[in-house]
Amino acid sequence: MPRDLVVACAAMRSHVNLSHIVRTCGCFGISRVIACGAAGLHGRIARDGGLTVGLDVHRSLPPVLDRLRAEGFQLVGLEQTTHAERLFSFAFVPKTVLVVGNERTGLETDVLSRLDRVAEIPMAGLPHSLNAATSAAIAIYEYCRQHPAEGGVP
Repeated sequence: MPRDLVVACAAMRSHVNLSHIVRTCGCFGISRVIACGAAGLHGRIARDGGLTVGLDVHRSLPPVLDRLRAEGFQLVGLEQTTHAERLFSFAFVPKTVLVVGNERTGLETDVLSRLDRVAEIPMAGLPHSLNAATSAAIAIYEYCRQHPAEGGVP
């Protein structure tokens, strides 16, 4: 049974990052990833995730987020912002859209303004941020830890 988590990605600079995100989603039973821009996958990186995860590509993220909110999803950005909550004390609701920003620019203002909440991964050293795919994997794991699949497997 697929999880109620949707991962929505801003336009990525690298197909490698998107491919890693799709692979992570496949590993954790997440069936839907939304991407923007000229999104593409590297099959050798995405592996079976490229076959089991639905990848919807759109021109821009804001209209898609508006539709998902209307469907009852909570929109959660993964970003370092002033009012962000620490990921490790963040309580995900089951029906969540995890919004992942661009590797360099993060989430744009028109996306940030639509979010219900923002989570950040606390950093203790340099650099002050992780790669987009690595950050997404950590947040996906935390969501799955809080909402285990059948049998209690994250």
